[in-house]
Amino acid sequence: MNRPALSFSIDGDFALDSPPRTPHWPPVQPLEANRHAASSDIHWQRFAVAYDYPVAFTREIFSLDNALLADVISRREPCKPHRCLVYVDSGVAATWPDLNRRIEAYFTAHANRLTLLAAPITVPGGESVKANLDTIDDVLEGIRRYGVDRHAYLIVIGGGAVLDALGLAAAMGHRGVRLIRLPTTVLSQNDSGVGVKNAVNFKGYKNFIGTFAPPWAVLNDFDFLSTLSRRDRLAGISEAIKVALIRDGEFFNWLEANADSLAEFDPRTEEVMIRRSAELHMQQIGRGGDPFEQGSSRPLDYGHWAAHKLEALTHHGIGHGEAVAIGIALDARYSVLTGLLPAGAEWRIVWLLKRLGLPVFHSQLMELGDDGDLAVMSGLKEFQQHLGGELTITLLAALGRGHDVHEIDETTMTAAIDWLREEANRDAAA
Repeated sequence: MNRPALSFSIDGDFALDSPPRTPHWPPVQPLEANRHAASSDIHWQRFAVAYDYPVAFTREIFSLDNALLADVISRREPCKPHRCLVYVDSGVAATWPDLNRRIEAYFTAHANRLTLLAAPITVPGGESVKANLDTIDDVLEGIRRYGVDRHAYLIVIGGGAVLDALGLAAAMGHRGVRLIRLPTTVLSQNDSGVGVKNAVNFKGYKNFIGTFAPPWAVLNDFDFLSTLSRRDRLAGISEAIKVALIRDGEFFNWLEANADSLAEFDPRTEEVMIRRSAELHMQQIGRGGDPFEQGSSRPLDYGHWAAHKLEALTHHGIGHGEAVAIGIALDARYSVLTGLLPAGAEWRIVWLLKRLGLPVFHSQLMELGDDGDLAVMSGLKEFQQHLGGELTITLLAALGRGHDVHEIDETTMTAAIDWLREEANRDAAA
């Protein structure tokens, strides 16, 4: 009896041939003989993978009657208990001493859908977690020990640095376990926590080791913001200012008009700021055409080339949000000096940053490197190396519109730094 033979095309389409045919394969040629193969001998593998994940905003996420966490975990497989391993930023744990008890009570209340594999595990918070690869090893060991596989969940509660580092471990374990982020800072709720990047530092190089790995879900609980210091809470607003400057002039106007309320942490104003900033970041990632940064442009990193270098020069004595504020002011002034941005616009930006208590200058901007040039300028080369390709820096063409350039004039940038220094001196003298 003749049976249909199953065959498939190089594009992955299946077809049934009847009756079966005897294939007439060409004779195998040595590799050397195929060195100049025709283009028709090259087969392209193409496929698309759709990514989707919810970004939600709530309060009291571990309240027993708040089903958000249980719902997002079981959204595809509702009829079984899902195994979860929870990690908590040490800074959050210190300011929320009953958090572990509340987590355990939540899992007990939702035992039909959730299983807690171990008591919540505390990990170091802040930039130190990204500088020490031992934490990555510890989390990978936890994934192995507790049997976290690709259908189990790693739940990470913490600031941007902890989300970055443990997100990398989640992407590495079994080539990717399901990650749920619970960002606890303004900076991570309105920016880094909603994206697709995970990374740690390596030998002083910011985010040198990392992956692009979309999370299973991002759940923003505004109540976590109460655990922050005033300094950290304000610093996170810098990323909202950044994305407003390159994407939404009306949002920048709103930030100006509500600066006093933001500085006083008015809950409603803070929530609007975080939601809109997160939305703009998500739009760029989802619709910008380059979510995994295969090109040479990083528009969401306006102000960051100097910020990353400044963090390193100060040995992280200055926080990321504060460094970004300085980078924003610096590139705004440079945009004016090069004729891209109308004169006077940089004053509005500087006023807003200062009104929120954010810095616009740091003395390390004046530090000289071994070559006698400003050390911060080496950040341009490091920024280019991180992406590859040509140098691409986002500047401002208007308040709300970014503009990419491919070279930076060092003399003009030095003049922009001098302008910021003079501004800082005027403030000190006042």
